Amino acid sequence: MSLADSGTGVEQPGRGRPRSEAVERAIIEGTMKLLEEGVPLGEVSIERIARTAGVGKATIYRRWSGKEELFVDVLRAAEPEDLELPGTSLRDDLIVLLESLRRRGLANRSSAILYNVRAQMKSFPKIWTVYQNTVVGPRRRVGLDVLRRGQENGELRTDLDRELMYDIFVGPMLVRAVLQPDADLAEGLSELMVDALLAGLRPVSSPHGRA
Repeated sequence: MSLADSGTGVEQPGRGRPRSEAVERAIIEGTMKLLEEGVPLGEVSIERIARTAGVGKATIYRRWSGKEELFVDVLRAAEPEDLELPGTSLRDDLIVLLESLRRRGLANRSSAILYNVRAQMKSFPKIWTVYQNTVVGPRRRVGLDVLRRGQENGELRTDLDRELMYDIFVGPMLVRAVLQPDADLAEGLSELMVDALLAGLRPVSSPHGRA
């Protein structure tokens, strides 16, 4: 026996109401449509999303506990995918990390969804917290792990805190990508930044031959 979500025409196998990618996609796209039309974040209710997506409210609540979690998934869907770290060298991995930020900056400028939602998100602490914990936090942990390996293999100074070094690396790109909407984000910028920063963060030998 199978169950169908009301109004979607998408059938789901019976027991346990397993998640349906087609239904989830319809819900996320329905939310995107409202945001693209300029509906303020505070006015995008579950009921309004359900009407736009052609599903029942219960269908949404089976997949997300509330609109905070749903909005985070909408942001994920609108953002460029994370780039895979090559793992070939500290420099290569850092370039990929900054390139991911550069591409997100370009996406923010071209995407009404990303621009509008990010501009409003800090006014909704629940959404901001979920986004920080599920999107920003994991990315930061990846970057800190790259720096840890760089310190362990002698490519980076060990007298500096990794959290500080991470901010030193990503800070300049975030300034250009987020705080300066008209700043240049040309190709090659990630390589330029990484090379400039590595020159100052590599271990330096003392006059007595000690690092």
